[in-house]
Amino acid sequence: MPTPPFVHLRLHSEYSITDGTARIDDTVAAAKADGMPALALTDLSNVFGMVKFYRAARSQGIKPIIGCDVWIENETDRDKPHRLLLLCQSRDGYRNLCELVTQAYRVNQYRGRPEIKREWLAAAAGDGLIALSGAHLGDVGMALLAGNLKQAQSYARAWAKLLPQRYYLEVQRLPAFAGAATIEDCVQQTLQLASELKLPVAATHPVQFLKTEEFTAHEARVCIAEGQMLADQRRPRHFSTDQYFKTQAEMVELFADIPQALANTYEIARRCNLSIELGKSRLPLFPTPEGKTLDDFLRERAHEGLVKRLAQLYPDAEERSKRVAEYEARLEFEIKTIIQMGFPGYFLIVADFINWAKNNGVPVGPGRGSGAGSLVAYSMGITDLDPLRYKLLFERFLNPERISMPDFDIDFCQDGRDRVIDYVRQKYGADSVSQIATFGTMAAKAVVRDVGRVMEWSYGRTDELAKMIPFQPGKLITLQIAREMEPRLAERERDDEETRELLALAGQLEGMTRNVGMHAGGVLIVPGKLTDFCPLYAAQGSDSVVSQLDKDDVEAIGLVKFDFLGLTTLTVLDWTLRYLRDMGHAEIVLETLPLDDARAYAVFASANTGAVFQFESRGMRDLLKRARPDRFEDIIALVALYRPGPMDLIPDFIDRKHGRQQVSYLDPRLESILGQTYGVMVYQEQVMQIAQVIGGYSLGAADLLRRAMGKKK
Repeated sequence: MPTPPFVHLRLHSEYSITDGTARIDDTVAAAKADGMPALALTDLSNVFGMVKFYRAARSQGIKPIIGCDVWIENETDRDKPHRLLLLCQSRDGYRNLCELVTQAYRVNQYRGRPEIKREWLAAAAGDGLIALSGAHLGDVGMALLAGNLKQAQSYARAWAKLLPQRYYLEVQRLPAFAGAATIEDCVQQTLQLASELKLPVAATHPVQFLKTEEFTAHEARVCIAEGQMLADQRRPRHFSTDQYFKTQAEMVELFADIPQALANTYEIARRCNLSIELGKSRLPLFPTPEGKTLDDFLRERAHEGLVKRLAQLYPDAEERSKRVAEYEARLEFEIKTIIQMGFPGYFLIVADFINWAKNNGVPVGPGRGSGAGSLVAYSMGITDLDPLRYKLLFERFLNPERISMPDFDIDFCQDGRDRVIDYVRQKYGADSVSQIATFGTMAAKAVVRDVGRVMEWSYGRTDELAKMIPFQPGKLITLQIAREMEPRLAERERDDEETRELLALAGQLEGMTRNVGMHAGGVLIVPGKLTDFCPLYAAQGSDSVVSQLDKDDVEAIGLVKFDFLGLTTLTVLDWTLRYLRDMGHAEIVLETLPLDDARAYAVFASANTGAVFQFESRGMRDLLKRARPDRFEDIIALVALYRPGPMDLIPDFIDRKHGRQQVSYLDPRLESILGQTYGVMVYQEQVMQIAQVIGGYSLGAADLLRRAMGKKK
């Protein structure tokens, strides 16, 4: 390790969206290769990449420092905001940073910049935070560059008072910028000011990309974000080729005359000790009646619900009495598993908002995905499918051998979905509920179009090149794969210098985070305030607030994502029922429609399904004509088979159904498992049952096998 050691405390990764191209894994690898003991991630006004960075750094033995490069409102000139670097020392510091950044996005955006007001940092809002002055872009540096020493002193004293022993004057050595003096003049004046006010100095280097040869790609990214053209000599140029990831040796050479400024970066890294707990679930608190625990209340609600469901399923009391023991045994097994894994609150929360929706005129889907295998969910009204009738396995949804959060995919009528989310906000508090961020990336076609625009290619020329990139549903086609699949693209690249240049830039930006969006259905409900866990983001002029972490990262830190999916099909069904009621057919209830109506299957067999969900496509309608389904189990199987991979089994399924091929089993024990699908293995549950019956697996272990098969590794 060089003496004095140096730690990079300024890094704009690709998650800065507008002005960084450093990919997290690559940057962490560069820090490890250089022997850096720690590294900070300080994206511009956000912590979008925090969890990914934290995990990457820890996996490489590097201490992760979480911070943020923030805008500070300039009260005298809003068009010239100041910058400040905030680094988290502790959990309190992180919470304070979350509050400050959230407040800036929600109430103080100016021309797209979320700006923090100085007074917000008063009182305890600065606790647990270390601040660096922002060098020539901070208020002190800008005052020095303007020749206003008195103003610089005033700013520095105020910050030092606000953040005692936690405010550092920051110095950088970059090529000269326009202004009253060069950056070096600013450095020398900052050192003099530090001496006068007895404040510590820290040397930083603003890393925007990893290597000097990535500068042009970085500039292209800035132009994409700002709507500028690369070759435009009049566009603002805020960055230089020097802003690559410098090694410790390079920084020691650059600041050889100020060794203490280098040593202080190591000292700051030593003082920053934010630990992020990963993998521990943090469920919102569900209110239970006085004297009842979550476990007791779950058991009570599930047993009450089962009694009602059995009365519906088996109206004949004698038949019902024969089946009760089987259902109660399954229910008790599930309840014990749910309690053992610590998830009774999750089931109670989901049941509460689903039943509110049903009781308030918001149609809810009957259930889909692995959650339909839960009898507890069926009993509590979360789903409307009897898992025992369809041989659905609870272990596929939840089992102690695979510790992960349960996840119900819940469909609501598109028109009523927001009403359910509002109900949840009222129940748990607006500060505890938000939607979740998603990050759009620069895929191959899109990045070619973006780079073509900033290189001032005509639309037609760029479009022609982009269309050479093949499109395959469900498959990610990268530029490299496109070259191999489309000879014309490789030929154009070989023969045309401008195409080579465009594809080289596009290749450096491909896959990079491009924009922030909102998850289609994910809603976050947390115990306490959202800002105790992560800051919130809002686009300027929008009331829609989202978490700054995406769905994978909120789950990684233990927060629970609830899926509120809006499904237009449910809306159409609701309109249909209203229409029928207006015609005098009030007795029609979807849940009680018989599943053995021959006329309904005649509709399917004739492929008259243009408006039936999942049966409207031309390919599916052709399949219906061949298969001629005449029972509900056939309908289920056809939906499962009509997808890449299982499609190969469709001819066998049809031929066996219609007697053109003999149904045979490799082992007699398979008949009870595969009989409903004519000996064809269609469902993941069948895989699990076969592993149990033939291989001696527990259903929990069989679920691990199913997951391994599904990963295609």
